[in-house]
Amino acid sequence: MKNLVTRTLALLTLMLVVACGGGITADNVAKIKNGMTLEEVKDILGEPADGGSNSLQVGDMKLGAGAYKWEDGDKVVTITFANGKVTMVAKSGF
Repeated sequence: MKNLVTRTLALLTLMLVVACGGGITADNVAKIKNGMTLEEVKDILGEPADGGSNSLQVGDMKLGAGAYKWEDGDKVVTITFANGKVTMVAKSGF
């Protein structure tokens, strides 16, 4: 009986996670807007598969740019950041 309850709770939890729609979906990619931070994007899409950023110090100003990639099967989302903010979103496989 205890095993049945544990399995039922696990199944319900999995269904809830799937229903919340986290990860790489067309709806979630549409939520990504210019000016968002990497942390805001991670809250929507999760951790990126790869990527990084570089920065350059010019006087008192720190300039940075980079690109991060999220993948799920054939779905690929590449997001470019400049100075810590989204500047471009490219997607394929949707």
